[in-house]
Amino acid sequence: MENTLSHRRIQLRISGKVQGVYYRSSASEKARVLGLHGTVRNLPTGDVELIAEGRSPDLESLIAWCKLGPPAAQVAAVDVRYEDATGEYRDFRVVRR
Repeated sequence: MENTLSHRRIQLRISGKVQGVYYRSSASEKARVLGLHGTVRNLPTGDVELIAEGRSPDLESLIAWCKLGPPAAQVAAVDVRYEDATGEYRDFRVVRR
């Protein structure tokens, strides 16, 4: 990974109708296209959690996509937390319980 000054980390919590609508797989594909690394998983609350690391412009593109989601999703809110990149991810994966 390039130096961490050019990379950031975001942690998103996406709420609404976001489970059972291919949200995780669609978000994972979008993140891969953007060259981001991280994970996306369903939470027991019905929300989706997404953690991604990469260049800030690519992260912002992913956030914008997450606010819409795939066609069947109905996103109510996207809570965003910015952090320093850790470099712990080597790819982007869907985490299943």
